[in-house]
Amino acid sequence: QVQLVESGGGLVQPGGSLRLSCAASGSILSQYDMGWYRQAPGKQRELVASILRAGRTIYADFVKGRFTIPRDNAKNTVYLQMNSLKPEDTAVYYCNARNRIANYWGQGTQVTVSS
Repeated sequence: QVQLVESGGGLVQPGGSLRLSCAASGSILSQYDMGWYRQAPGKQRELVASILRAGRTIYADFVKGRFTIPRDNAKNTVYLQMNSLKPEDTAVYYCNARNRIANYWGQGTQVTVSS
């Protein structure tokens, strides 16, 4: 069983930056494909970015060039570096860990982009 704990959310002005963290316990993070998803009120949860076990990264079109998803296996942590934030990035951001036999979600962290 894997427990995922997100942190780093908060209030930021448009154009600012935030760095979200997802720390895993109960297993080795390198054994999972990792992803960040977000969900705004009244909208479906959507994929933001992912980094696979083999190292391939995937980004949604709306964050390409602005967000990156590094992982630090030594710290058992995956990050979402968010730059050039826009008001439409406002959402609850969730960390996900998945492999062939398991699928885990964190509790989420709120990101609000507003002037």
